[in-house]
Amino acid sequence: MYIIKVKGKAKIPDYIQIRDENFVLIAYFRADRPLKNMEKFGLEGKEEELEALIKGLSFGKLQKLEL
Repeated sequence: MYIIKVKGKAKIPDYIQIRDENFVLIAYFRADRPLKNMEKFGLEGKEEELEALIKGLSFGKLQKLEL
């Protein structure tokens, strides 16, 4: 899976996209909101690691998600 942080503009907040190996969008959520329903994406129990990763991500840079 891959993760990318998208910069919002004006009233649009920053968002996180999680994409599969074929770059198909599988999750899209606000960067400032608590993570919910991570079991749908096979990321249950890794919420704290993912939150720390999101805080350190650069905007617009696609990164391989390895947790």
